Amino acid sequence: MKKIRANRAFTLVELLVVIAIIGILVGLLLPAVQAAREAARRMSCSNNLKQMGLALHNYHDTFGKFAPAGTYRKDVPTGAWSVQARLLPQLEQANLQQLIDWRFDYTSQGNVSRTRVPTYVCPSEIKDEIRLDPKPTDAAFAHYPLSYTASMGEWFIFNPQNGAGGSGVFAPNGRTNFASVTDGTSNTIAFSEVKAWTPYLRDSGNPTALNLPTPILPNEVTGYGGSFKADSGHTEWVDARIHQTGFTTTFAPNTRVPFVSGGKTYDIDFNSSREGISLTAVTYAAVTSRSYHSGGVNVGLADGSVRFTSQSIELRIWRALGTRAGGEVVSNAE
Repeated sequence: MKKIRANRAFTLVELLVVIAIIGILVGLLLPAVQAAREAARRMSCSNNLKQMGLALHNYHDTFGKFAPAGTYRKDVPTGAWSVQARLLPQLEQANLQQLIDWRFDYTSQGNVSRTRVPTYVCPSEIKDEIRLDPKPTDAAFAHYPLSYTASMGEWFIFNPQNGAGGSGVFAPNGRTNFASVTDGTSNTIAFSEVKAWTPYLRDSGNPTALNLPTPILPNEVTGYGGSFKADSGHTEWVDARIHQTGFTTTFAPNTRVPFVSGGKTYDIDFNSSREGISLTAVTYAAVTSRSYHSGGVNVGLADGSVRFTSQSIELRIWRALGTRAGGEVVSNAE
């Protein structure tokens, strides 16, 4: 007589237990996976800044000076090409730079401005996409954002009347070089991270203080007012203006500068007068270094090294790192 074997299947309770265990394991592993991914992104970000630092040295070897943060005329307002545009050949982007006609500003060369330069975009940037506004069919209005900007000082940026520039490594119409960095290249920031699509105030025309007021609070800066742009700061890697391709050390990394518009609170930057817009108005700016990396920002120093700088850094040290010839003693910089 044959015995009939019963096929034993999982009960509903057993299936639920297995699913619960899998859920717990996923919950335990997910933070570790996310942490590993962020560590890889942060390393890639650091490598981008390292490449920019090497490009800066190679540019200096070729021209005997740093790239200017835009070249502006004294007789007519105009736009200007950025430090990032000048460094293209040193980043193996010579073919892209060859498309540039330096006789004209970037506003008429959309085939360049709309191009994504991988080295200029942090892998953690959440809005890595082309900016097509207000005329998507017009190449002149197509731009690509960036994550790494040039150090242009603490607060004062440019006086078009006498050509004076700020205290950073880079300046409008600047002819700074390594000899200009008397604070030491290992104590001076050349590049730092920013968030793309940053809201900003522009063209208030109110500040009159050449030297940075100390202390200065975010609400004092926003109090100057100006024309508000909700999401176009750091979206034009070709544009030399401070709110597009530069940063200042007015505030420590990741400092929130809140501004309310239309019932919504934005974290903003400030540019009192866009460089090249006026032949007389002085430019002051508070353009904060920000990143999507937890706890701080990556910075590229003038010696070519890269450092992760905590957002809790003392403001006096951060500002000292931002000047090329301030004479400050920098310690405990991380």
